[in-house]
Amino acid sequence: MDFDLTERQALYRDRVREFIETHVRPRSADYKAQIAEGDRWRPVPVIEELKPLARQAGLWNLFMPPGHALQHVDESFAFEGTQLTNLEYALCAEEMGRIVWASEVFNCSAPDTGNMEVLHRYGTLDQKERWLRPLMKGEIRSAFLMTEPGVASSDATNIECQIKRDGDSYVLNGRKWWSSGAGDPRCKLAIVMGKTNPEHPRHQQQSMVLMPLDAPGVTIERALHVYGYDDAPHGHMEIALDDVRVPASAMLLGEGRGFEIAQGRLGPGRIHHCMRTIGAAEEALKAMVMRLQSRVAFGKKLMEHSVWEERVARARIDIDMSRLLCLKAADLMDRAGNKAALAEIAMIKVQAPNMALCIIDDAVQAHGGAGVSQDFNLAHSWAGIRTLRLADGPDEVHNRAIARIEFAKHAPERDS
Repeated sequence: MDFDLTERQALYRDRVREFIETHVRPRSADYKAQIAEGDRWRPVPVIEELKPLARQAGLWNLFMPPGHALQHVDESFAFEGTQLTNLEYALCAEEMGRIVWASEVFNCSAPDTGNMEVLHRYGTLDQKERWLRPLMKGEIRSAFLMTEPGVASSDATNIECQIKRDGDSYVLNGRKWWSSGAGDPRCKLAIVMGKTNPEHPRHQQQSMVLMPLDAPGVTIERALHVYGYDDAPHGHMEIALDDVRVPASAMLLGEGRGFEIAQGRLGPGRIHHCMRTIGAAEEALKAMVMRLQSRVAFGKKLMEHSVWEERVARARIDIDMSRLLCLKAADLMDRAGNKAALAEIAMIKVQAPNMALCIIDDAVQAHGGAGVSQDFNLAHSWAGIRTLRLADGPDEVHNRAIARIEFAKHAPERDS
């Protein structure tokens, strides 16, 4: 087993790292100031300034796997960007995760990444021309409408949003929430999951359609807060759909194919989340270590108190273990496909957020009262990563999948 990075893997990781340290991190104060002033529900100027630089540097749309790794892809449509393997991109995503707003600079932020992959993998040529092309260029943003307030959406078969055929149209009725990205004024497209065939088997009832966010009947009712953060201008919106009409050509892949699309979308997205989370954990560990070396309590530096030695050591061990598991999952996805990596994807999806939350919490403790204030990024980082124990499937769902795989491995022999 070779743990050395290939030349290409190291090249892209280092190029992203250098760009962030040269262009992104020095503008962190500008970002904070711009978010705090004026209309917060507008594109952040510093991000828009940096996007052309990233594009010119060839660090644009890095998240899309090579075409041969995708199903249903129409090769007549060229994807604009360097298509990295899951393993190559995982290394880049970790670097992006060190600064919460860095991903958008590279046009690599959720939910656009997952939505672009869905369109590239399953969309028709017309759907790609209308929606994927402007998304690739960073001209518009998008949202993914799956979760609903009225049902336990961890079981997607519970989804109640109705998608009914009416002549040459589909009519949508329902309510969605945690529609991340829908607060951005550039958000023009929503991919909506709902029920088209309630009488079919459980996993063939759902479908996905492409819905313009400004369609008549779409009402953005409120922005939901994450531990008090509204995450403007991105936002997590609650949206009502009342007799929203879209053309029949807006259907993705076909009626009853919603679960198939969801599985194709969520596997890579979970890896992206996990690697960004590992980057956030690295930042928290760095902040903790610097704080411990600079503060004095009871006559000696905090770092000289044994409890902190134990916490720092545990943090380094946990980060490195989590990174190896995530890279293993990404590598298996590249070599054998998402389905073959189900266990590894589920394991890292549980492990990475829990690991990062523990390290960020220790970093907060090391900073004392400052750690929970707005002067450091730790409180906001903790709030965002805490949501990842729910997003893309809660811990309990992934633990269930892991346990079932283990039960199947060691099933008792039946009497013949």
